[in-house]
Formats: sequence, structure tokens, C-alpha cells
Amino acid sequence: MGVATATFLAFAASQVGTPGPANMALLATGARYGLRDALPFVAGVAFGKQLIIWPIGFGLMGLATQLPWLFTTLKFASAAYIFWLAWKVANLKLSPGRADDDAPGFAAGLVVHPLNPKAWAMITAGFTNFVDPGTPTLQATAIIAACLFACQIVLHPLWCWGGDRLAATVAGKPAERWLMWALAALTVLSVLFVLVQGG
Repeated sequence: MGVATATFLAFAASQVGTPGPANMALLATGARYGLRDALPFVAGVAFGKQLIIWPIGFGLMGLATQLPWLFTTLKFASAAYIFWLAWKVANLKLSPGRADDDAPGFAAGLVVHPLNPKAWAMITAGFTNFVDPGTPTLQATAIIAACLFACQIVLHPLWCWGGDRLAATVAGKPAERWLMWALAALTVLSVLFVLVQGG
């Protein structure tokens, strides 16, 4: 009994580090406001995943067999929200370090993962593929949560910093509009990929 911790950590790093709705939001936020101003948002995104890890670990997925329509509704509502965020990203103007509005804060970051289909799929895969049957629920959930959080506190700031550096390179140039539309398109594609994979 137990969790294949090393293997799951590698899986978690590959998932947290690759493009998805959360990382696109971090990239766009860093591009718009700069890394320093975006750090509360980054922290919120990291902690927000904990809001779904623990309920899933303690049996939330059991509801999927009893109320499948509820999970289908939530999945597509979440996708619609991410598509709306992508539209906002596509129409952002970069102004690193001098944005007129305030950067989104910790609370805004908290809702990113609960509304992110990729996060739900990743966490569910973690429990179903890397946890031995019979492992105590608290032990399994704590290990999954710790591994994901460790990956996030390293990789999420890097995505945000990448946006900051991109903005410094292309802000005010013709490439700016193409960059923002590309980020929006990647966000939409990442959600569509998860929806199609999930059936």
C-alpha cells in the first residue's frame, strides 16, 4: 500500500510545467503586470489546486457515478469560463510595469484551478494511476497534494516570469497582437484537448 511518489512527482512536473489554462493565465498576467505585481495571483493559483485535491481525495469522484450530469455540466461550464478568459487575453494590451489597472490578486488566483478541466483530469489521474488500493485516504491525499504544490511553487512563477520577459520584448510592437492571440488560442486548444480526451 502507498503512493508511487517519485513516479507521480515526474508526472506532476510534466503536467504542471506544460501549457494549459492556468499556465496561460499566469503567462498573460506576467506579461500584463510584471512578475512582482503578479505574485499574489501566482500564490492564489498554487493554493487553489488544493481546493480540489482534498475533496477528490476524500471521495468527491464517487459522486460522478451517482450524478454524472452534474459533472458534465461543471466540465462544460468550466470550459466556457476558460474560453472567456482566453478572449480577454486575446484583447489585452501589454504594458509591463505600467498597467493602468491593478493586477489580479490572491482571490482571483484561487478560482483558476477549480474552473480548470486540466487540473481535474490531472488530479483524478494521480489518484487512479499512482495510488495503491487500500492506501489510507489521508496519506494518499497528503502526498498527492504535497507533490503538486512542490511543482507549482517552482513552475508557476517561471510561467509568470516568462510572460514578463515576453512583454518586455514585444510590448508596443506589431508582434504584440499576434502574441496575445497565440496565447489565447493555446488556452482554448488546451481545454479542447482535455475535453476530447475525457470523452
